[in-house]
Amino acid sequence: MMRVITGSARGRRLATLPGEEITRPTSESVKEALFSIIQFEIEGKKVLDLFAGSGQLGIEALSRGAASCTFVEKNAKALKIVEQNVEHCLFSESSSIVLSDALAFLSRKNNFDIAFVDPPYNGGLIDKVLPLLVCNMNPDGVIICETLKNEELAQSVSGWSICKQRNYGKTKLTLYRKEQ
Repeated sequence: MMRVITGSARGRRLATLPGEEITRPTSESVKEALFSIIQFEIEGKKVLDLFAGSGQLGIEALSRGAASCTFVEKNAKALKIVEQNVEHCLFSESSSIVLSDALAFLSRKNNFDIAFVDPPYNGGLIDKVLPLLVCNMNPDGVIICETLKNEELAQSVSGWSICKQRNYGKTKLTLYRKEQ
């Protein structure tokens, strides 16, 4: 059972779809590690939860003071779970929930400060979304990708490069920031 770790919705349980063929929830230890890396960057920021699944990463950011979160999910069943979780945590006002393919969504221009990218593992989707995603990011923003430990990502994409990589069991977190 997933829950919100800290902040205004601390301890609230989050629903997920049964099985892992549609969504694969981020483990609690990886989520904790991720948020400890960016803990001082969340307050008042615009967040994107791409491949939202259950919405847990965006909800955690909202719970920790993010101004807003856009949840993007192409699976209608998963999107219903995101809606349920957002409502349950009382974040409907600060959330935008979009039924869309990630690439189609990123073709519209947006400005985000923090982007969570957690697609199905080994699908090569990060390589496809990063070039579009960097065009939707504010220059002082951060992109956080979750992959399998052995999945290789581009060192840099359109002036954004890897600034940090950490392994947690079979999972790897990769952070991209705009080169100065």
